[in-house]
Amino acid sequence: MDGQVEEEALKSKVLKVDSQKSWDSLLNQANSQSCPVVVHFTAAWCMPSVAMNQLFEELALVHQDILFLSVDVDEVKDVASKMEIKAMPTFLLLKDGAQVDKVVGANPEEIKKRIDGFAHSFRALS
Repeated sequence: MDGQVEEEALKSKVLKVDSQKSWDSLLNQANSQSCPVVVHFTAAWCMPSVAMNQLFEELALVHQDILFLSVDVDEVKDVASKMEIKAMPTFLLLKDGAQVDKVVGANPEEIKKRIDGFAHSFRALS
């Protein structure tokens, strides 16, 4: 049993969006379940963005009632363009398909504060 728990802990709670189709599918699914979404727009060459991956993973473990997505802007240009992403990292907080907040830049304290507040706001409505 311990091996299974360890294996589960190693599994990422952040889903990687690899196409416009997977983006649409994941968002439609989240919207149909009224599940809030946090998206990290990143790029492999952007060190501040890559440095935020660990924090993003940790927040995904804490807030398991939120869908956490990662989008590489070079791999899924259509989504980055559609969401008007101009800099990395950018974090979008979405509810019912609409953007409710946006954090641009690698600011761990601010990102954690906004996501914690976002989680609290929709839990208060439930």
